[in-house]
Amino acid sequence: MKRFLQVFCLLTIITNLNAQQERQVSQFMFDQISINPGYAGSYDMITASAILRQQWFGFGDGTPRDLILNLDAPFKLFKRSHGVGLSIFSDNLGFNEDINLSLSYAYQFNVGDGKLGVGLGAGFLNRKLVDPEWVIPDGAGHVPFGSDASIPSGKQNEFVVDMSAGIFYKTDELYVGISSTHLLEDEFIYETVSTSTASSTNDQMVRHYYLTAGYNLQLSNPAFEFMPAVLIESDGATSRIDLNSVFRYNKKIWAGVSYRVGAAVVGMAGLEILNGVKIGYAYDFETTDLISHQSGSHEIMVSYAFKVGVEKASQKYRSIRFL
Repeated sequence: MKRFLQVFCLLTIITNLNAQQERQVSQFMFDQISINPGYAGSYDMITASAILRQQWFGFGDGTPRDLILNLDAPFKLFKRSHGVGLSIFSDNLGFNEDINLSLSYAYQFNVGDGKLGVGLGAGFLNRKLVDPEWVIPDGAGHVPFGSDASIPSGKQNEFVVDMSAGIFYKTDELYVGISSTHLLEDEFIYETVSTSTASSTNDQMVRHYYLTAGYNLQLSNPAFEFMPAVLIESDGATSRIDLNSVFRYNKKIWAGVSYRVGAAVVGMAGLEILNGVKIGYAYDFETTDLISHQSGSHEIMVSYAFKVGVEKASQKYRSIRFL
């Protein structure tokens, strides 16, 4: 019975994820470049980060395992500010091994007390189905394998082109980002084989919209800051809302709680161990019916930010008094 419940829940999860089609990251404050190309170069530092996420730990085989690698950097060209970014997302779910790659460019200019980045992103999505082993339960009402033309058969490896766009505004205390991904709404075409005919089934990418915002509030004790943040994601049919509250001490150590509306409560903490090197951890406590079938989700983040500049050579002057 437990195995049946796991299979049933996993099928439900896969259906929901296919409908939403996007990654789920609890520490979204460190993953802006993957959803908003306008973020590229918004900070005057080169930043590289990695996020590793194991979702629904203990649930069984086939649960999502994600790896996100991000890089963004500012640069000057013709006395103007620009930014470039790279994001690679590897997702393993069930029989799928998917990779998304996106390159971003943003034009940065000063607006008021901050900087506004207007960006475009382009890349590809690769969905790979590896050696699926479909298990069809015995009994009435179950269609034998090969009789349903909507189920992909054999290995599949499909590519589509993808684009995104966004704007990102930041000051010393505030940031706000608005973006959209999967602008082309391209579709994957999978070959299917049934006992009667060979055909194909389509899975269309759905355009997604994002709103992110955060604020750094200096408390009365100058060593402490309160850093609330919000992420709103929607594809027009379903929505996700993350409400985040973090306290930071001495700009080196942070801890807080996030609430994913109707889905999970997240605890997170992190610290800067070296100059520019940050490590963060988040634990998702599920609040849905899945709570009794798994022991939560784990997420680890590592980032490194540094400035690159050309140091001016010191100039020596000779006084006529010593000639």
